[in-house]
Amino acid sequence: MIKVSLLSVQLQNAQSVILTPETSAQQVSLIGRAANCELILDSVEVSRIHGKIQFQSGQYYYSDLGSANGSCINNKELAAEQSYCLKVGDSISIGDFLLLVEAIEIAPTEAQLSQNYGSQIPQSYRASEHQQNRNSHQNSTEKFLRCVRITHETADAKTFTFVAEPVAEPMAEPVAEPAIVFDYQPGQFVNLELEINGDTVLRSYSISSSPTRPYTLEITVKRVPAPIDQPHAPPGLVSNWLHDTLKVGSRVKISGILGKFTCFPNPALKLLMISAGSGITPMMSMSRWIADTAGETDVVFFHSARTPGDIIFRQELEFMAARLDNFHLAIATTQSQSGQPWYGYRGRLNEAMLQLIAPDFRDRTVYVCGPEGFMQSVKTMLERLNFPMQNYFEESFGGAKKAKKAKTKMAEAMPQMPAVPAVILTSASTQPIVRFAQSEKEVATDGTESILELAEQVNIKIRNNCRQGVCGACKKRKLEGSVRYESSPDGLDTDEQAAGFVLTCVAMPVDRVVVDV
Repeated sequence: MIKVSLLSVQLQNAQSVILTPETSAQQVSLIGRAANCELILDSVEVSRIHGKIQFQSGQYYYSDLGSANGSCINNKELAAEQSYCLKVGDSISIGDFLLLVEAIEIAPTEAQLSQNYGSQIPQSYRASEHQQNRNSHQNSTEKFLRCVRITHETADAKTFTFVAEPVAEPMAEPVAEPAIVFDYQPGQFVNLELEINGDTVLRSYSISSSPTRPYTLEITVKRVPAPIDQPHAPPGLVSNWLHDTLKVGSRVKISGILGKFTCFPNPALKLLMISAGSGITPMMSMSRWIADTAGETDVVFFHSARTPGDIIFRQELEFMAARLDNFHLAIATTQSQSGQPWYGYRGRLNEAMLQLIAPDFRDRTVYVCGPEGFMQSVKTMLERLNFPMQNYFEESFGGAKKAKKAKTKMAEAMPQMPAVPAVILTSASTQPIVRFAQSEKEVATDGTESILELAEQVNIKIRNNCRQGVCGACKKRKLEGSVRYESSPDGLDTDEQAAGFVLTCVAMPVDRVVVDV
């Protein structure tokens, strides 16, 4: 914890405040005027989210988050986004408030306590029962959820509302314990792990609810028909299963809340959200969060739907636009609908429509989510209009997979002598080779195919979902060798990479790679 004295011209006496960023999921305590800040400073000189104190590597750091009036450390102006390591005696000037660092106390880890105290860890160091329950849900990789409500948003879209189950086994009886909260950032997604027709299937769905309503988690799922150009192809497996099978009381398993598609860490003053179809869900999560926290962010919310009847969250969006001065709604439909008059925009998003909706679009941070073709057209248009692409962010799942190449040359080692072929192949050629340690199989490749694709060529099953390096479902430990990625994998953090884990769906071998599969 870090203890500060808070002084200002508004306060007759100094107030002591204790902040504990190390106990939060992001290890951050926000400072500003917003209701979701841990330290609220009520002054027009203070921005909504002015700065943060972050706990990292055993130290506390202060950063100004691009506030309007800036921050000073020990009377020296601090650059935006610059981290300053705090020590006792430091002073932080924020508007007409002064924060003096009185004390810094780093709580020992349970491993350190066990080393010092053995099994008799002092009770004062143990979290409360409720906090332990909460943290175990936040940090565990697998959780069980129970459906408590199903809302029909449109004819082919439903919102499923879940609460967390504080049990470890899917068939165990629920126990009477305090409600468990969900801890996530608006715009992130959840991996659902379902049993369908005897097979375990994973799918990623963006969360449509807001973390400001933490006792439930919602996903909004659109039924997926067979492709128009392939009417005999099977329809969407998981989305349709959820529509047809999931009931109130049903339990599902999730394997993590992930994603970097969020405005939470550094909320911009002006946002432009562009979505189509079910891509509206992360935008709704972020918009609800901004509305619930009385955020000052100016939002232009554009959504493209097929017909007026296909507009998901239409009533809530119109309500937000009517009530919030900083929320501007624009919806376009691409088809007419009998009995449904439409007076909004028509057709697909183009340059002329964009200029009408957000003439200041170059000054905004843009978030885009929707079908792959839709996002690509938006991105191409913005690039053509000289938009600063460092302020462009997009999210998608299940994009087009790379076309399969001709089957690569394979060398399967005989079980009784698994190491011999590997030595010969490695010394005879620099051609990349992937060896699957548990199954004792090897695949030679030209280095342009992912480890997952090579595994599928020799009938090795690796759990996967997005095949884009986003969801983290295909993560496996690399025992030897080097891999490359075309871009930084979102579903793998630096600690996991340091521990040798790779995302097999996007990791391509550079030399002889041995994977623990």
